[in-house]
Amino acid sequence: MKKNHTEEDVYILAIESSCDETAAAVVKNGREILSNVISSQIDLHTLYGGVVPEIASRKHIEKINQVIESALLESGLTLENMDAIGVTYGPGLVGALLVGVAEAKAMAYAADKPLVGVHHIEGHVSANFIEHPDLEPPFMCLIVSGGHTHLVIVRDYGEFEILGRTRDDAAGEAFDKVARAVGLGYPGGPKIDKAAKEGNPQAIKFPRARVDGNVYDFSFSGLKSAVLNHINHANMMGEEMNIPDLLASFQNAVVDVLVSHTVEAAKEYGFKKVAIAGGVASNSALRKGMKDACEKNGIAFYYPSPIYCTDNAAMIGTAAYYEFINGARAGLDLNAVPNLKLGER
Repeated sequence: MKKNHTEEDVYILAIESSCDETAAAVVKNGREILSNVISSQIDLHTLYGGVVPEIASRKHIEKINQVIESALLESGLTLENMDAIGVTYGPGLVGALLVGVAEAKAMAYAADKPLVGVHHIEGHVSANFIEHPDLEPPFMCLIVSGGHTHLVIVRDYGEFEILGRTRDDAAGEAFDKVARAVGLGYPGGPKIDKAAKEGNPQAIKFPRARVDGNVYDFSFSGLKSAVLNHINHANMMGEEMNIPDLLASFQNAVVDVLVSHTVEAAKEYGFKKVAIAGGVASNSALRKGMKDACEKNGIAFYYPSPIYCTDNAAMIGTAAYYEFINGARAGLDLNAVPNLKLGER
């Protein structure tokens, strides 16, 4: 059965394949999710302790057609009903991105539909629009994922001013490396989040870095080194380690820096709305820390459900909608841009 399709409504078929999730979604008017299908490769990459780009690309090729078919079927609509096709073209793993981009271009050409290229990180920010109909720019947003840590002002849909970024390891990277060091394996973020619940976050005093030149930049390599040194020292001395305490203290240090930077910036720039986005935004300690700090300072706090924090196509469809209605169109020469910077087109 076809869902009601009026001329005013805009339907986007969105495709996401930047890392190790093959995803497709149908999004109506930028905020209503009609389907959101995700095929995860986590179990496969866990065997290797991290994402293997070649394996990721091959899996995307295997899964992409069936994921798109499922998304259309679940939405009750057909490709003909779509007003445009949105696809992530960067940043991400080049081989993985190419699969999604090639698929989107082929479909756009075959069905004679407009093509919209979407910045993956802008997609993460847009995830906040899905469940918060009252959220409109401008607002402050902290983006935290495996490869990115950015503090930005969202001036308008698709318009960003970067206040701070990581100088070295992204927050998610630090989580993965510490998880590996204590034998938790991949993916590190969710495993540390779970283990840290059993520990005392005040047990070990780990450093909080302040970066010269920009108070809103982040640095997690010193913290990561401090944790690894603590582990090595305990091993050399034959001391027994309380792993939950170690992880809770590490997580507390990360959360402390992320929250303090964000709230300080919101107060300095006069923002009463703060959002978080990206894979690490599903971390329970970060959500609680940010919620408490925002409440204390009279700031409204927005965050996506965990399903919209990790890589998904619904967020790409939302970002694509705002690009589309602003007149953005990609040509059939659209290519994958693995190192695409936030704000670049």
